[in-house]
Amino acid sequence: MPYTIALETAARRDLANLERSIGDRVSDAIDRLAHDPRPPGCKKIVATKLRYRIRVGSYRIIYEVYDASRQVSVKLIRHRSEAYR
Repeated sequence: MPYTIALETAARRDLANLERSIGDRVSDAIDRLAHDPRPPGCKKIVATKLRYRIRVGSYRIIYEVYDASRQVSVKLIRHRSEAYR
């Protein structure tokens, strides 16, 4: 059973501001999280309990995984130079 994907307001805004080619790649990566919320290459963000990140080129998708409710909540989509500020 796949996870449901929820984009926070900030993530929607970040996705809308991306260049189309990069935005398509990011959207595809987010869609794949529904079937595998912890894909190979994902990293746990150390200071949090539920937060992970995946790379799409120079961009980072920051998200939280809720296994009990089978939900992935995408928090931010940022360039790597701005992702952790």
